[in-house]
Amino acid sequence: MMNNKSNICVVGAGRWGMNHVRTLTSMNSLGGVVEFNETQIKMVKTLAPDVPVFKTLEEALEQNFEGYTIATPPSTHHSLAKTIMEASRHVMTEKPLTLTVEEAEDLYKISQVNKVNLMVGHVMLFHPAFMKIKEMIDKGMLGKLQYMYSNRLNMGTLRTEENVFWSFAPHDIALFEWFAGASPTYIQASGSDFITSGVHDTTITSLKYPNHISGHIFVSWLHPFKEHRFVIIGDKGMLCFEDNKDGKPLMFYDKHVEMENNMPISKNGITRHIEYDSGMPLTQELQYFIDHCNGTPLEKADAASAVETIKVLAQVSEQLT
Repeated sequence: MMNNKSNICVVGAGRWGMNHVRTLTSMNSLGGVVEFNETQIKMVKTLAPDVPVFKTLEEALEQNFEGYTIATPPSTHHSLAKTIMEASRHVMTEKPLTLTVEEAEDLYKISQVNKVNLMVGHVMLFHPAFMKIKEMIDKGMLGKLQYMYSNRLNMGTLRTEENVFWSFAPHDIALFEWFAGASPTYIQASGSDFITSGVHDTTITSLKYPNHISGHIFVSWLHPFKEHRFVIIGDKGMLCFEDNKDGKPLMFYDKHVEMENNMPISKNGITRHIEYDSGMPLTQELQYFIDHCNGTPLEKADAASAVETIKVLAQVSEQLT
């Protein structure tokens, strides 16, 4: 469902916030921007000269915007989202929702009390390839899920506030929960902090879910090449999506194991390329938020699932210290 005209205000026009500004502008849905940095304000004005820019959130809340997106540092998410929701406005925050479980649970309660939608920017839930994977799972094409893994590796932008797991892994935690239909029952993590003491640059996390589903997440921003690989295995077939490769291929492997005379026998069938819809994940995500600014309950990327993601992040952080 596409909205011809909406009225969304972007809070924070930094690196990722400008992506919100550009995308909403292309969707004819940018109503305003909150930003105090003069350099960023000039960038906004160059892109969207007729869109008002406010120096404070309070000024923006005086306007009749349908919803607000927050693309500021994670440490500010709680206070900004709280202010917006207490003004009875819908809000989408970039991931992670907060930096503590307590703050995440508080925001969830505030959204319930004020009867507004609190959405979190788990943008991979809106990637057409992952939406196709979910469709194939729901249709039983993989059979019973057994194992998932994600490698999200790059020589990326180093952070000093959040470690690589907080920076990269929320996408995969949200995907694992979406595909497994549950939160993990067991978590074990290890990692190393090479650049800044206490801020891990690489981590490997093993997770277990109900129904005997397992998985692991390997993330690093100290890696010689970019690799975004997601593999999901069922008892009837396997899928591999490689976001970093040309064409972003999604491959189905007709491989499974059958028991013959009480012996496991590997069965190998045809490997085939799976077509999926085109479209930018951020556009899909923002459109989903716009479509739910009427108060319709969110079915994914909602506050409850975001709290579960923060719980996993927090538990991993405890193990890494």
